[in-house]
Amino acid sequence: MFVDSLIVPECIFRPGSFTGLMTLYESNYIKLCRLIADFKVFSGDSPQTAISCCDADYDLHLEVTLREPYTTTLRLTYLFCPDSSESCLEQLIPDPDLTIRVYHDAQLVEVVRSREGYRHHKLQELTRVHSRELGWRWRNNMTLNKWLDYLLDMGHGFAGQSATMSK
Repeated sequence: MFVDSLIVPECIFRPGSFTGLMTLYESNYIKLCRLIADFKVFSGDSPQTAISCCDADYDLHLEVTLREPYTTTLRLTYLFCPDSSESCLEQLIPDPDLTIRVYHDAQLVEVVRSREGYRHHKLQELTRVHSRELGWRWRNNMTLNKWLDYLLDMGHGFAGQSATMSK
């Protein structure tokens, strides 16, 4: 088994560099594979969804949007109500809302799209600081990396038996 703590981009490569970004992609792959036990559960052509529920955190929503022989594209998010009312199901806000591409053959994961208007103030700060392409990739993939750490610590996971699958 791989140990993610052995991959430390700050120590091996200069943060913000392309080489360091590739190391971050590898770290994201290792962590995502711990979160999603088996990608084979998400087979077929139509989009599939799963929800991970745990007592200590919000429900985590996963949608597999595209499954190809060597890649899987998925969306990972929480869904928040804009206010405290219970009738907000039509107005749910995804945040963070990350579209992720998994390269199974290269064992890499990258964020390919993220929600532009973050509602959380820390995510808004990151958006202002990093605006160029490499900076955008670093910001979004570091966000994913830290979020995956958090999700794993909270006990989230998608296994074949515990995932709520729908087509």
